[in-house]
Amino acid sequence: MFDTKKILILGAGLMQKPAILAAKHIGLKSVVVDANKNAVAVPLADEFYPIDLKDREALLELAQKLTKKGELKGVFTAGTDFSASVSFVAEKLGLPAHSFEAALNASDKARMRSCFEKEGVPSPKFKEIDENFLDDANGLSASDIDFPKVVKPCDNMGGRGCRLVRNQEEFHPAVSAAINNSRTHRAIFEDYMEGAEFSIDSVVYNGTLTITGFADRHIFYPPYFIEMGHSLPSSVDSKIKNELIATFALGIKALGLTCGVAKADIKYTRKGPMIGEIAARLSGGYMSGWTFPYSSGMNLTEEAMKIAVGQEPDYLLSNRVSLPWQPHESVKGKAQPFELYEISSTLVSTERAWLSIPGVVKEIYGLSEVKQIYGVRDLLPRVKAGDKVSFPRNNVEKCGNVIAVGINSEQAYKSAEEAVSSITLRLEPHNPETEKFLRGECGSDEKGFPPSAFTFAPNRENSVTVGEGTKIPAGRKTIDFLPETLIPLADSLKDWNHCTLRKTLEKFDELCPDHPDLDGKVFWSAILRAGIQGALYIADNLIN
Repeated sequence: MFDTKKILILGAGLMQKPAILAAKHIGLKSVVVDANKNAVAVPLADEFYPIDLKDREALLELAQKLTKKGELKGVFTAGTDFSASVSFVAEKLGLPAHSFEAALNASDKARMRSCFEKEGVPSPKFKEIDENFLDDANGLSASDIDFPKVVKPCDNMGGRGCRLVRNQEEFHPAVSAAINNSRTHRAIFEDYMEGAEFSIDSVVYNGTLTITGFADRHIFYPPYFIEMGHSLPSSVDSKIKNELIATFALGIKALGLTCGVAKADIKYTRKGPMIGEIAARLSGGYMSGWTFPYSSGMNLTEEAMKIAVGQEPDYLLSNRVSLPWQPHESVKGKAQPFELYEISSTLVSTERAWLSIPGVVKEIYGLSEVKQIYGVRDLLPRVKAGDKVSFPRNNVEKCGNVIAVGINSEQAYKSAEEAVSSITLRLEPHNPETEKFLRGECGSDEKGFPPSAFTFAPNRENSVTVGEGTKIPAGRKTIDFLPETLIPLADSLKDWNHCTLRKTLEKFDELCPDHPDLDGKVFWSAILRAGIQGALYIADNLIN
């Protein structure tokens, strides 16, 4: 325990809240920095300074002032892009952390891929591209590239600017978006990895690697990679899991990470494990600070922070269990870089996101009911009335998240999905973006996106004919007019937010009991395209 010592925490958003609370729990004063003085966790800080996390020299200047006073014990971040800023300051002041060089390797995707390539660690073949590449790209033909590919910024997180490129028509817009989402205007263009995806959190300490969270990632909506949730412990076979961990360990070694934490996004492909990326920080997305502590009983942020201030992570060392070194055929023969351990999960913890079609939020229903659902631990809305929303093209455009815990996966998943399906975002009427979505319009470089809420027909042309020539009389329950085609699917079809067709209609009848006459073709088309939001929008357009 420390009486007068301080820790410098980079970031004051929701993902950094567990770090600020962890500092208090081990007796440290939190000195928090963020460019946004209105960030959600600012009130929790003992001291706050509005400093851009990219400004390493300004961060170092503040840290040096604290050091001269004999106050600074360590530097820390979680869920940000700025682990390199942490290592820059820590290395200059002789504080515990990964080396600055290693943190740069883990922050820049081109450097990262080069490290993996040099050390023979499985990862996609890639090409680094920049603004000059855009002119060259115009001259490429489909025969020059073996699609599909993935393009992503070298230095951004949350899926911003990251997407699947399925053909030549999508190529130039995707490259342009990736470069524009990069702080250094650089991107990588790489082979697409097909396979199940996982998130791994870990602690690297004194030559050991301890897995502190191994989760299934639930990714949807190509050409983008939208994580609609994660679940841990993973349901993957133990042999495959150990092969993934072995490849992760080799990736950590290749980057030079030695003191602190590391997280990975990794896939299991037909060729075996392949690393998407490794970062020198704890994961965002509610895993390190929420779902893993719920499932394991260990405060991961607190244990990682102990290392950052030169203290032994005693809980972690006392509760970890040994793992075998079980590499995949693709990396067999490589030296084992770490002793491997794991913190086991005793409960199932899962996170699920909810989303919206494009428009402006008029009202939100169901939030109070969600808190009463058995197993739900956290309700984390990201939008409010008056906010503009869109169907997500990255992981920061979702509308909120729910976290649930259960004694098994069936119980946890059911609680989380019931919670998400209970939330309804009603949009303002007469909005051009909403209208465009309901018409099913999409760009030539985004064919099939955004998808429809309910998919039951092989194409949209079939879906829009449902209910043709029918009418739902004013004030009548819509469930009583469900078209014959849809009756067998009422309880099996679910939309993006886990809401069945039957529940969608029950919601509408509750929220809009005095609706006017509804044209059947228009109403059922809106339902199938946009779920409860489409139904309410059509009715509200007639009323207002």
